[in-house]
Amino acid sequence: MTSLEKVKNKIYTNGKAAERVLNSWRKAGEKIVFTNGCFDIVHLGHIEILSKASDLGSKLIIGLNSDQSVTRIKGPGRPLMDEYSRSLILASFEFVDLIIFFSEDTPLNLIQAIKPDILTKGGDYKPSEVVGYEFVKKNKGKVVIIKFVEGYSSTSLIKRIKKG
Repeated sequence: MTSLEKVKNKIYTNGKAAERVLNSWRKAGEKIVFTNGCFDIVHLGHIEILSKASDLGSKLIIGLNSDQSVTRIKGPGRPLMDEYSRSLILASFEFVDLIIFFSEDTPLNLIQAIKPDILTKGGDYKPSEVVGYEFVKKNKGKVVIIKFVEGYSSTSLIKRIKKG
């Protein structure tokens, strides 16, 4: 199998398609970490947050907003990169084990399907503000907030680029 095929094999169009993989991880006792986002321009802040999220368990799953979802959330002109490009970049990281697309505005349905052991988000959230918090806690999981890397956000990078 080529390196590109290995990367592509980490990408799933929905949670149902990934169910077999998730079941095998559960049977093997893997600790599943879940995070989500648009990842429109992957930058240093994303790498630090994702690598720290990965360190919390043995398998890292990223719920990736579909193009339509990103447009609804971020507005016209977004995403800058299509979902295939964004997923391929994220899946190429060694510490990412699975990418699953979702089209809703929040990943709640995906979180409920995956039932992660640990739910993480980067930023200035309080754990109780994270989508899926109540579900994960009810299922004896943890919610962990990973501090943002100051000065790095896709929105701020786009604004700087547009200024020239």
